[in-house]
Amino acid sequence: MSETFLTNLLWGFLIIAPGAVIAIVLHEVAHGWAANALGDPTARLQGRLSLNPIRHADPVGTVALPLILFAAQMLTIGRVEMLFGWAKPVPVDTRYFRNPRVGMAWVAAAGPAINLVLAFLFALSGHAVDELPGVVGAYAAELIVFAVQINLLLMLFNLLPVPPLDGGRILVGILPLPAARIVARLEGAGLALILVGFFLVPAALRQAGIAADPLGTLLWPPLVWFRRLVFTAAGF
Repeated sequence: MSETFLTNLLWGFLIIAPGAVIAIVLHEVAHGWAANALGDPTARLQGRLSLNPIRHADPVGTVALPLILFAAQMLTIGRVEMLFGWAKPVPVDTRYFRNPRVGMAWVAAAGPAINLVLAFLFALSGHAVDELPGVVGAYAAELIVFAVQINLLLMLFNLLPVPPLDGGRILVGILPLPAARIVARLEGAGLALILVGFFLVPAALRQAGIAADPLGTLLWPPLVWFRRLVFTAAGF
């Protein structure tokens, strides 16, 4: 590997890691905050309301998958266009909720909501970049842009209406009971369907020379809209 590539790799990691860690950890902590506010102390009693990233780290979703996606894109296209991951799910006991379905929907919604708030706060922090000198300012500007993007991507991905993603759990909470039961049955197979449909099959098709990026096609238009929204709201 060339020295230039290693420098770009380190620069990319230093830009990506802070925003990604904050986005993923606070997404999960927000679920715990919401559950605790609704009467479920499980996450609080297990120490999962902590902002310490180690308490929320998942070996695959927090470490392995983001690193693989990061390295693969840097090695192939020299930049990172799509990156996401997840933390260890916060434990929730719906028996504490007055209405378990509705309570779980509010808990699920808290994760994407905090990512939208974080995207706005990171965008707002961009006003301080002009005061920073040279390389520090350039680093801060790229970090902010990526932090906004990863928070919005995490929000939009988790709002896909497939359990166990937050969007699926919100859907279970607002649908009539018969329809909610049907959607809830996808909880066990949902993650496998997402991995196969959005990652494994498209990767195999691309290896065969067939352009396929269903996740990017689905998430890119709302990502552009929300990115414009948060930067406009932040005064840019």
